[in-house]
Amino acid sequence: MLLRDLIHERTGVFFSDSSVELMMDKLSGLIAERGSGSLIDFYYHLKYDRDESQWSGVLDAISVRETYFWREFDQIHALTDIVLPRLAESARPPLKIWSAACATGEEPLTIAMALSLTGWFDRLPIEIHASDASDIALQIARKGVYRERSFRALPAEYRSRFFTPGDDGLKIKQCLHEKIQWHRVNLADRSSVERLAQVPVIFCRNVFIYFSESAILRTAKLFEQYMQRPGYLFLGAAESLLKFNVDFELQELGGAFAYVRD
Repeated sequence: MLLRDLIHERTGVFFSDSSVELMMDKLSGLIAERGSGSLIDFYYHLKYDRDESQWSGVLDAISVRETYFWREFDQIHALTDIVLPRLAESARPPLKIWSAACATGEEPLTIAMALSLTGWFDRLPIEIHASDASDIALQIARKGVYRERSFRALPAEYRSRFFTPGDDGLKIKQCLHEKIQWHRVNLADRSSVERLAQVPVIFCRNVFIYFSESAILRTAKLFEQYMQRPGYLFLGAAESLLKFNVDFELQELGGAFAYVRD
């Protein structure tokens, strides 16, 4: 299917034959909004129109924004207790961490909370960069207001410590929110990845489950090319690079796993 293949080429996201209907459901509102006369018209608009807002709308439509605070926290614990002590001895400040598919911001804010709790912001100049391909997700992240669903794994004592109540939910405190630099990045775009991947730590969790094998390999190779050494790449629990020919070694770090480039 031409449209499916074009979306895969430009975003890395792959819809199998059994999920094409889901893709069309996600895109139906956008197709109607853009006034495309037919599916093929919409395809040609995407393929040949230089207006990037067309692709911004597609990425908003197909993105999965399911995330929450303290998700897969064993990896965050490995960051604060194992990775940062190692990097503190050799990394040139500021030490940079990239949350490469941050959705609505819960992951980078979890990292920031953990660094605050463990005193790392007082010990080292640290920058946290967070990116997503969806403008809608980034708007929510930049606003910093979250509803109950985002808090289902966060220890209760941290709500009052890091958030203030508001009419629409709980708002992250400014002193923590300002630790994050937000960016729009499509992981299928080499230039965007290159700009942020020159760091020693990348969190790219629960993204590759939506990518084809070729897109996973392409993105992992970009990380491999640009990451600093030593470099630590954290993937989601359901994701693996073991079948791919990449220069990362899977290592256990205090009960968590990361792909490491020494």
